[in-house]
Amino acid sequence: MSKIRVTVLFGGQSSEHEVSRISAQCVLENIDRSRFDIQTIGITKKGEWLKYEGDISLIGSGQWEETARRQLRERKDVGLLSCYKENIPTLRTLINSDEENNADEIVDVVFPVLHGPNGEDGSVQGLLQLADVPYVGCNILASAAGMDKAFSKLVFANAGIPQAEYMVVMRSEIDEKIDDIMRKVTEKFGWPCFVKPANAGSSVGVSKVKKPEDLMSALQYAAKYDAKILIEEYIKGREVECAVLGNDDPVASTVGEILPCNEFYDYNAKYIDGKSATIIPADIDPDIMEQVREYAVRAFKALGCSGLSRVDFFVEGSGRVVLNEINTMPGFTDISMYSKLWEASGIPYTELITKLIELALESYRQRTRSFERK
Repeated sequence: MSKIRVTVLFGGQSSEHEVSRISAQCVLENIDRSRFDIQTIGITKKGEWLKYEGDISLIGSGQWEETARRQLRERKDVGLLSCYKENIPTLRTLINSDEENNADEIVDVVFPVLHGPNGEDGSVQGLLQLADVPYVGCNILASAAGMDKAFSKLVFANAGIPQAEYMVVMRSEIDEKIDDIMRKVTEKFGWPCFVKPANAGSSVGVSKVKKPEDLMSALQYAAKYDAKILIEEYIKGREVECAVLGNDDPVASTVGEILPCNEFYDYNAKYIDGKSATIIPADIDPDIMEQVREYAVRAFKALGCSGLSRVDFFVEGSGRVVLNEINTMPGFTDISMYSKLWEASGIPYTELITKLIELALESYRQRTRSFERK
């Protein structure tokens, strides 16, 4: 039985470029190489696509890029795709550049280990779909809707899932309408509140605003990362997360609790300070845990997700469960919450990667069965 050929994409043009590299390195170190042949393609911050055949341990640190460029100069085959200048067939050629094999006999799957805009937001998913390449994770629509927190809130509200009160502000409104914005925040949900970019992950650009005079600086900070900004009601509660796996019949993992080392689970608490703790399974009432798991699956299906997602919640002192957000390509290191939740639920990291690749192939078959294929 021939191995399935998997292309791992990493890097990308987003503020989460570094997180993507670390996730991809862990995937490459743990993928079952008895079942899969692997190639890696890194996307630089400038948008260049570089094939990389070097030491996996150089990916997380960023040193891979220099090696990839040297390899490109030495190779004669396709090695770089500038996504601004080249076309879709070139992407297909880049992924299937093994001339010793018949491309029709190769089962290619791309694992886009990409976080944030230009990777997790449907853009790369659309590119891969146009190139007729199966890929791990959510489709174009679910990826785009999941990335846009304002839009996903509309979907979740329609699905009957409790959420924090919120309002949307555009970057262009900040200077001219700040007094009106401040008045609406005070009337709608008061202080403290949270300000965050609508399209960003890993808590990039997020601020907890404790008093009105700090709102302007928080909005300006969020506006560095997106033109659409959310202002959300502060929910006092425990932060819990649930992982979802599957396509049409998804299942939820156990629930884990985050104990952030900072005032809230910001970028530093997640990736730099290293002092935040997790409790898996969360020490919460079994009925509340089941409510979290049910909401997680409901959110996944409402958004039309496939493959994987991590769904984040707050649990108030009263026991009310409040949805925070969904992550359609969550952090994927072997110590990330998504993988740890599944390990605690009986699926080790390597097996989890295999299941996601199998789900990608299944999703591709379902997506393409309505079309006549040559």
